Amino acid sequence: MSDRGVVTVRGLRKTCGKRVVVDGVDLTVHPGEIVGLVGANGAGKTTTVECIQGLQDSALPDRLRVAEALDLFATSRAHDGGELLEQFGLAGRRRSVFSSLSGGESQRLFLVLALLNCPPLVILDELTQGLDPAARRNVWTAVRQLHDAGTTVLLVTHEMDEAEALCGRIVVMRAGRVLDAGRPADLVDRYARRATVRFSVPDPPAPLLAEIRRLDGVREVELTGARVTVRGDRRTITHVGAALVRWGSVPEDLSVHVPDLEEALLELLGQEPAPGAPIPVAHEVAGGRQ
Repeated sequence: MSDRGVVTVRGLRKTCGKRVVVDGVDLTVHPGEIVGLVGANGAGKTTTVECIQGLQDSALPDRLRVAEALDLFATSRAHDGGELLEQFGLAGRRRSVFSSLSGGESQRLFLVLALLNCPPLVILDELTQGLDPAARRNVWTAVRQLHDAGTTVLLVTHEMDEAEALCGRIVVMRAGRVLDAGRPADLVDRYARRATVRFSVPDPPAPLLAEIRRLDGVREVELTGARVTVRGDRRTITHVGAALVRWGSVPEDLSVHVPDLEEALLELLGQEPAPGAPIPVAHEVAGGRQ
């Protein structure tokens, strides 16, 4: 811990035998942030957070009842555990033992225990793995409630929609190293700038195509019969739409593809580092509530 952040790690290294699992990781989590740690399997994400928190998997004794878990974790400043169980659909499971809970119920119970005392930091590893869509959304709501109550969150996830929905900042890892970090939109801008606009215009007039080619952000205009495909950065979408309006023609089949965080991560993780290249310096973003 450090006054520079709720979590500050510099040069973290972890080996298993001769294999380097975490290789010089620098990571700062500022107060009030939700930070996502992402990367492919084996990137060193879970090992990193295990080193930070000093323990392995979270679990409860199989025979411990839900109500007993609340009593065990509650402090003098605890919220009303009964209200939290009601809120997360666990009120009917108060007398159930931990081993009888489904995966989604277990995850919701851990979140109830986290909300119970409003801790300054919560570390969540693969929070919604294996949950159905409705359960995932419920868990996301709980994470936002944690954040709104003042808790800083470090989240390990493989789900890019989850990272985009929850995280103010993303830290990308590969082979035990941090490749880059930044707001989701900034990573998209850096690594997945290509947007595509498609539409049909009978006998597309050459002056229209020429105007589109001159638009800011346009990289390529492809014509196949009456079908026009325009590729460029995200500015392309607005500029092409405005050009079509000026020409008095907004095609009914106009479609737009906007790059997202998943495309950015695939592009970034697919880049091959040069032999002997130094560890990249991640883009650090100032902390604070998101």
